[in-house]
Amino acid sequence: MTKQTMQHNKIVIAAALLLAALAGCKKDFLEEKRDLGGVNEEVFQDSTLAQAYVDYVYGLFLPGSKSESMTWNLATNNSQFTQTTEELAGQTNWNREWAAISYLNGHALGYFGEALPTSIRNNTWTRLKQINLFFDNIDNYGLPLYTRRKLKGQLFFWRAWQYFDLVRLYGGVPLVLHAQDPVLSGGESLEIPRSTSSACIEQIVSDLDSAMAMLPGRWPSGGDWGRITAGAAAALKGRVLLTWASPLFNRADDRARWKRAYDANAAAKALLEANGFGLYKTGDLANATAWENMFTTEVDNPEAVIVFGFNNVISDQVQKWNGWENDARPKEIFGGGSLSPTKQMLDAFPMKDGKMPGASNYTYDPLKFYKNRDPRFYKTFAYNGALWPYRENPQYRLWTYRWFNKDADATPGNTTEQRGANSSGIYVRKATAANASIANGDFETSGTDYMEMRFAEVLLNLAESAVGNDNIGEGLEYVKAIRERAGVENADGAYGLSGIAGRDEAFAAVLNERKIELAYEGKRFWDLRRWMLFNNDYGTCSRLGVQPLNGMRRTGIYIYVKTTEGTKYSGGKDKDPLYKVQYTNPDGTIIAPREPETFPPGINNQDEYVDFLYDNYFVIMEKDDLDPTNNDWKFTWYNAYYFFGLNQTALNNAPYLEQTQGWDGLTGAGSFDPLK
Repeated sequence: MTKQTMQHNKIVIAAALLLAALAGCKKDFLEEKRDLGGVNEEVFQDSTLAQAYVDYVYGLFLPGSKSESMTWNLATNNSQFTQTTEELAGQTNWNREWAAISYLNGHALGYFGEALPTSIRNNTWTRLKQINLFFDNIDNYGLPLYTRRKLKGQLFFWRAWQYFDLVRLYGGVPLVLHAQDPVLSGGESLEIPRSTSSACIEQIVSDLDSAMAMLPGRWPSGGDWGRITAGAAAALKGRVLLTWASPLFNRADDRARWKRAYDANAAAKALLEANGFGLYKTGDLANATAWENMFTTEVDNPEAVIVFGFNNVISDQVQKWNGWENDARPKEIFGGGSLSPTKQMLDAFPMKDGKMPGASNYTYDPLKFYKNRDPRFYKTFAYNGALWPYRENPQYRLWTYRWFNKDADATPGNTTEQRGANSSGIYVRKATAANASIANGDFETSGTDYMEMRFAEVLLNLAESAVGNDNIGEGLEYVKAIRERAGVENADGAYGLSGIAGRDEAFAAVLNERKIELAYEGKRFWDLRRWMLFNNDYGTCSRLGVQPLNGMRRTGIYIYVKTTEGTKYSGGKDKDPLYKVQYTNPDGTIIAPREPETFPPGINNQDEYVDFLYDNYFVIMEKDDLDPTNNDWKFTWYNAYYFFGLNQTALNNAPYLEQTQGWDGLTGAGSFDPLK
């Protein structure tokens, strides 16, 4: 985000500025907020202070400064859920083998919370406490009804958001709808048991219905950009009911749940469209230029249903940088180089006619894996030889090739990336900006907003719900709309979706489209969970014809240089065979420069020359060290993770809470059934 457009953005900035002002003139307000038993009446008498309170709550749910926004998750405060998918490799608590299944091993998810401390911490139950304090007091001090409704509507949304985040991980949790006093209970018990999952879903839906009734369909342009709308609440309701209809909760495939999800998502689509939201289509659709530009278009972006705001401000008081740009960019140009997409995701993208290799009209060449792919492929990944511009170098090409130090070496240890290569030999390009700048020596000061929910997801939620409701043709039409915007060819009149027969094939098509369209947006983990696709113990992998993750190793690629005779090129680390000038091997073979001043006969541009290099000088081999290499490590998922148990701290502090079935409790096996 540029400074020129900053005024159109950031609730978070507004909140920070208001709170900073309050710190100067009303210090008691901030101190009172740190007292869980105290309420300052002025907060609920002054609309500016009340708005600051609401904006402060927004900040409690949003990623922090320098966060890796696209893969960041509130429940872990990091990217480990994405690493528990095909998208990113690496060992987490939830993809490794354990000696015994017990929450005492330390891999129960701690998100359920901790006992309330005496000072504010940003955790599950303090967020809910702040929201409930607001609800308990906002109607008591004379603010106008209109003001109260728009403020309450936003916090109804965030309360629903928090409870949904808990329920999709744990099943039912205690429903606390008023602020509890940890000292004086006022005759009410502080020991609130876990409610059923169904009761929690109904409360979440009720809160979202309240939010929809109280919020505008669209806020005026300007300082309210990014604030929750009625359409955002409707879209979250659709996501909630889709999850409730999915196999994780809906083992009997109850069609009534699918119908309810369909109705909610159809209503969300209609409400959003009535208020100017829709698929972003500004720019060339044929090569996914519009699709790429969508991620860096901020003000009044029709795709942006729920937006997490960032800025490029230097001041410590309001600084909130998006760490995604820096993490994605290579170290060679002073980025962080920490994102390493897998070969499995690279291979998951179809050809440009929308069909997978083998079924496509285009021949797939594994030695030139990048040719004739879905246009989103080129906007999602950066690979050896790909153009990946930034402000200081609009013609920058990524070079990740390697060469051997010695002929006897099994892997090519030398790399053209002298400042350090990433792990997989492939980079994530998605949601990086062509005008991103190396400011202050790096890419850290990025203000690009992150769309936590886009209109494309609303369409895909509706598509899946339609299929579940036996409206297969309608569901596939929404997928076609997604593919049409992405620039997929329509050679078969169905954007590559012809020949799909039956409900399960249609489900598979929708889920695969989600995998491609929403790649590296923090959605894949949730899709795998709600469809129980980590293994085939529940038959869902067989139903959809997909490979389970259990037993997988996520890999990358080496691209190394060969001579014209086909032997591997060997040389010291400073003997890059393709850099700037032509090198002569000891045997007299000439190695071509990677970006020559003049092209060989028959080659007209650098893109064609990249093909020439792949044909004549590059060899591709699989790189199998992204996941741990010790003890025959393979992806291992336990069924207990489909519904997490409560951790030791939570049970010690609240022994009246039932442990989840499949997990150890304080006195025996867990008894709470998350399917009720």
